[in-house]
Amino acid sequence: MDHYKYPYLNRRFSVYAKNGMVATTHPVATEAGIDMLKKGGNAMDAAVATAAALTVVEPTSNGIGGDAFMIAWMNGRLHGMNASGRSPQGLSMETIRSKGYAGMPKYGWLPVNVPGVPAAWASLIDRFGNLTLKEVLAPAIRAARDGFAITPTVARYWRAAYDNFSREVEKFEEIRPWLEIFGTVTAGEIRTLPQHADTLEEIAETDARSVYEGTLADKIVSYSKKSGGLLTHEDLRGFEVDYVDPISVAYKGHEIHEIPPNGQGITALMALGMLKGDVFSHLDDAAYHYQIEAIKQAFADTTAFVADENHMKVTAEELLDDDYLQSRRAEIGEEAALRGHGDLPQGGTVYLATADGDGNMVSYIQSNYMGFGSGVVVPGTGLALHNRGHNFSMDPDNPNYVGGGKKPYHTIIPGFITKGGRPVGPFGVMGAFMQPQGHLQVAMNLIDYGMNPQSALDAPRWQFKSGLEVEVEDRFDHDVARALARRGHKVSVNLEPNSFGRGQIIIRGENGVLIGGSESRTDGSISIY
Repeated sequence: MDHYKYPYLNRRFSVYAKNGMVATTHPVATEAGIDMLKKGGNAMDAAVATAAALTVVEPTSNGIGGDAFMIAWMNGRLHGMNASGRSPQGLSMETIRSKGYAGMPKYGWLPVNVPGVPAAWASLIDRFGNLTLKEVLAPAIRAARDGFAITPTVARYWRAAYDNFSREVEKFEEIRPWLEIFGTVTAGEIRTLPQHADTLEEIAETDARSVYEGTLADKIVSYSKKSGGLLTHEDLRGFEVDYVDPISVAYKGHEIHEIPPNGQGITALMALGMLKGDVFSHLDDAAYHYQIEAIKQAFADTTAFVADENHMKVTAEELLDDDYLQSRRAEIGEEAALRGHGDLPQGGTVYLATADGDGNMVSYIQSNYMGFGSGVVVPGTGLALHNRGHNFSMDPDNPNYVGGGKKPYHTIIPGFITKGGRPVGPFGVMGAFMQPQGHLQVAMNLIDYGMNPQSALDAPRWQFKSGLEVEVEDRFDHDVARALARRGHKVSVNLEPNSFGRGQIIIRGENGVLIGGSESRTDGSISIY
């Protein structure tokens, strides 16, 4: 990939390394991963250390009480992991109505599912790591105990969450501990999270079992019973980390891999599968038009069919069938069209990529959703619980219909590229329903346009919203935007850069060199060993 082919897109240059690399959204977390490589750890040790540190330094996007997914090239082959939690067995549409809601609220106990992050960390280290969980969590514990500097982006979203929860606490009394534990912050402030540190130490000591059948589980269930939640000991004890085979499509000499449903990675694969026969040589209105229409076509299917795999009426293989995708491609014309789907909300997530000198590479993502998630923090723990249940459908005919013991349609997705059976590398773009749209754009930037990782991330992005509405960044080519409008797209400019996702990429060149890029729209950080 030509480093200088698109110099006008380069805000920064890609980073090159020989022995190891970590790319994430926060320098403290990045260095936690690099420290593991220096201690003799591998790419998985680095990934988990980075992930744990991110729950401390960027709690605005993820937490111990979140969910996680992973695709990794470890020990010569590709592996996938789904650590998303199921809903409480007691959840139902009737339960929601009995509490006075017509649909699933965003905050409070009702959208809370079992957290998957702690079990994911312990399982990944046990299965793939060179180090112990205690060693890997040590940097995160140290940051939480000794303090860390609040970065500008984190400060902005932290304050926004404080303002939001200050309003919402009148409706959701159970979120009051969040206000007391987290409060508000300013950029440059040194902050400690001692309860978070205690919880991380308990997780390290018990290989995360405390969250599911120990002291931390008791605290979660006690607060659930006290404040109107549905989570029980049985719900927590029943959690399992699922190792899965990634799903993929062939795209112009490469293979693009995602995690199968309940995740939405299949949305990106479907769009790429529709476009694999098209030739794109310029970033013009035609290229953007077909990208947008393909992602709309894919969303029309995935929002209707994707759910917990045990409840889907069609299979991932059927949705990725080449004949089916080409029939969907044939429906795309020269003008924008409506393609049945609902509005797509915003979210909050962290994505990271790691690589070591032995050829291992990890694509990892974890999230609390919508910033701090449900707003429910278990008193005395700093454990903020996610609100992934908000993604359940309220339509009884939808396979993603709300119910007990189910995994909801999930937005967070790690990506991975291979070529001819060898790893090219991990990539990801976080941000709710922007994620498959970001995966499509980044993958095409790398493969169709030959961009280096940093340019592929820096390139101006678009985001389909609903109907015919498409948002573009302020630096998106205005002539191209006007041409898209002439094709029938309702184009608007969004001045908020984080609305378009935040990504990381690491690729391994044919000579083994690592080439990485980190998001320039936020506090992106990349470091090498």
